[in-house]
Amino acid sequence: MDIIVAIDLIDGKCVRLIQGDFKRKKVYNNNPIEFALLLESYGITRLHLVDLDGARKRRVVHWKILEKIAKYTNLIIDFGGGIHSDEDIRIVFENGGHMATVGSVAVKNPFLLKKWIHIYGKEKILLGVDVKNNKIATNGWTEFFNIPFFNFIEEKNNDGIKKMFCTDISKDGGLSGPSFSLYEKIIKKFPNIEFIASGGIRNIEDIDKLLNIGCCGVIIGKAIYENKISLLELKNWDNKE
Repeated sequence: MDIIVAIDLIDGKCVRLIQGDFKRKKVYNNNPIEFALLLESYGITRLHLVDLDGARKRRVVHWKILEKIAKYTNLIIDFGGGIHSDEDIRIVFENGGHMATVGSVAVKNPFLLKKWIHIYGKEKILLGVDVKNNKIATNGWTEFFNIPFFNFIEEKNNDGIKKMFCTDISKDGGLSGPSFSLYEKIIKKFPNIEFIASGGIRNIEDIDKLLNIGCCGVIIGKAIYENKISLLELKNWDNKE
């Protein structure tokens, strides 16, 4: 199972939000490149880089940070937030992104998503589905849609999506544990999708359980920033596996 560390960016700084609320923001590190180097020094190989400013402005903003992390590390980076146009996704790949994380476009412009899958290939597109109270959220969790959750995933799967993560917004940033039951349902219903868990991870035991239910990866954010899970623990866990 891939251990993926999240860096969320606002004003060029590493931040975390609580339940997607921009008013409940906490800055953890002023230098995301320095933090990325630290992650790599502990054996982390995957980075989930989220441009929260881009998500709100509906265009990629922090591509220079992506470029620098890609230049100075060997991390496999999926970049999301603000990818709404052909120009946005081109910027992501030209500046070192290995995968483009697409969420809002999948809801609002499905034909564009299918076009990108055709152009870049299914391995380069990571579908991010954010959900709260069974409603799908877009644009940095500022808009909500009454779209049947599993129908939506099935549609994207049929369109060619093979990699996805799901964030239960009600869990995100709360260190209250992941949505195990939801993830089990997704994995059982869509066995051909490489599924990544996101939101609420609080300790190594949560990671063990996510592995056992069949997750291919786990995105960890606040638990690292709040020292609930240490980078050394993650390194030892990965080596054990």
